[in-house]
Amino acid sequence: MVQVLIVTVASGKGGTGKTTVAVNLALSLGKVSLLDCDVEEPNAHLLLQPTRIVSRDVERLVPAINEALCTLCSKCVQFCRFNALFLGRDKVFVYENICRSCGGCSVVCPPTAIEEIRRTIGRLHIGRVGDMRLVSGELNVGETVANTLIKAVKSEIDQDSVNILDAPPGTACPVIETMRGSDYVILVTEPTPFGAYDLSLTVDVVERLGMSCGVVINRSTIGSDVVKELCQKRGIPILLEIPFERRIAELYSRGVPFTSTMSEWVPKFRRMYDDIKEAVSASG
Repeated sequence: MVQVLIVTVASGKGGTGKTTVAVNLALSLGKVSLLDCDVEEPNAHLLLQPTRIVSRDVERLVPAINEALCTLCSKCVQFCRFNALFLGRDKVFVYENICRSCGGCSVVCPPTAIEEIRRTIGRLHIGRVGDMRLVSGELNVGETVANTLIKAVKSEIDQDSVNILDAPPGTACPVIETMRGSDYVILVTEPTPFGAYDLSLTVDVVERLGMSCGVVINRSTIGSDVVKELCQKRGIPILLEIPFERRIAELYSRGVPFTSTMSEWVPKFRRMYDDIKEAVSASG
């Protein structure tokens, strides 16, 4: 029986090779689910070219004001900490793009002048790449709240297989939403002062969430030892080092995952996954 495991691949900044690691790990393991939670800029499908794609809209609830019932008491405006509601001279304005869909405004409204209506925020795509299942979310242009779509992507986690989650870059709410519930977090970085600084921020987030993590150093043959020194200082294992190699870069520029032609890397990714399984078993 395949061990059910949820592994998030994250990074403190964009451009470190996070999606490259997620895609090549998934290809090396074979029968897994890869969930692209970077819903503002999903790109795993560009490397994998999935087939048999099924798509559906993803919606969230936003408030609508019944002006005939509204008394302009401003309780909804006072309640909303995200300033999605504004009391004008003769009406309450709703800024749907920044609403977090908590529903609190409709609860505190004395005359029950607020109802929640559905708003389409993006699309969910599910396809196949051989034995792999690829799930990705695509946030509509102009939408600013990604968490609802990320939750929709994560609702497709397969309880009968390994799940690899490709997180958005950075350390903001969408990253935390992606990491939440994972068994392990792979942090992808590069051996530069900027890479080390952003890595330290992401490690802080992972530790605050009480999760285990390890590091993959991409383009490891350039830069300095600053990342290795940080990992040693904070007791973080280095899971894998991917060198700055022309052939890997050329394959990526053509949209080809390097494990598909450089077969010597497949056992390296599999060993990394075995190390992750051992770490999860030891911690749990």
